[in-house]
Amino acid sequence: MKISQNMKALVLEKIRKPLKLMELPIPRPNSGQILIKVHACGVCRTDLHIIDGDLPNPKLPLILGHQIVGTVVAAGDNVRGFELGHKVGVPWLGYTDGTCPYCRSGRENLCDNPLFTGYTIDGGYAQYAVANHEYCFAIPEGYSNVEAAPLLCAGLIGYRSYRLAMRDGDAKRLGIYGFGAAAHIITQIALYQGKEVYAFTRPGDRKAQEFALRLGAVWAGDSNQKPPKRLDAALIFAPVGAIIPIALRATSKGGAVVSGGIHMSEIPSFPYNILWEERVIRSVANMTRQDGEEFLRIAPMIPIRTEVTTYPLEDANKALDSLRRGKIEGSAVLNISD
Repeated sequence: MKISQNMKALVLEKIRKPLKLMELPIPRPNSGQILIKVHACGVCRTDLHIIDGDLPNPKLPLILGHQIVGTVVAAGDNVRGFELGHKVGVPWLGYTDGTCPYCRSGRENLCDNPLFTGYTIDGGYAQYAVANHEYCFAIPEGYSNVEAAPLLCAGLIGYRSYRLAMRDGDAKRLGIYGFGAAAHIITQIALYQGKEVYAFTRPGDRKAQEFALRLGAVWAGDSNQKPPKRLDAALIFAPVGAIIPIALRATSKGGAVVSGGIHMSEIPSFPYNILWEERVIRSVANMTRQDGEEFLRIAPMIPIRTEVTTYPLEDANKALDSLRRGKIEGSAVLNISD
């Protein structure tokens, strides 16, 4: 397929500056890559961390966006598993070297030489994007483009966080701190598996608390409140380090506190006795392709339903501002083309 026309894209040229609407050449797929006509792209808090300089050394200029849903319109050599017209999803993890100790031991999410969509390679805040076919997923049936987009990061990272918190299999009461895109998806999985969900939001955010209760949480309150019962495990999706000791104090003996964010403010010192009794603090770094395949297989079985607020591509800065101010219920998604 001969590619010669241009596309619209929102471009980050400098850290801490608004994205700029530009017209750029449509990228051409190299060997192993597919060219995707982007239909929707989720807006993630990680995008804010890139813009704000919390994550170092992004590719600049950069097209953000790592929750891409689109249609394959061209392919380079050596592409397998995807044909023209297939609907695909592109996640955060865009490439791993396959040779480092982490890749060789099944931990590609910790690869020494990775590339990340919308961070070190261009992403989906554009009408077209290219991606390595080996790091793309088929989108399950039953989801519209905008409904599917949040599954590709909020869903995938949330699922990995949840799975690590629940690895002992006996956790019944789950606390979720930061009730946004990931939380509203993981709540549905937890309820499906018979867990009790306790939702924690920004202090005074009654709208988010009501949202959590509507989804089925048994309790919702401020992040600095104690839940009515001790938690067996806690997930932290808010990038606020001060929540770590709060969650530890709310967690039972042997419980896990898992941080699912890629960036967090400094964690204050805390007394050893709230970590003692075999409580665990751990972070989640990226995701593996196995995580993605497993999660996207079970999503339609539950079925997971995503709550989305849509914006046109040109309003990406407005979507990011709404996310920053905590005004998004569920997920923000750029609706780029039908």
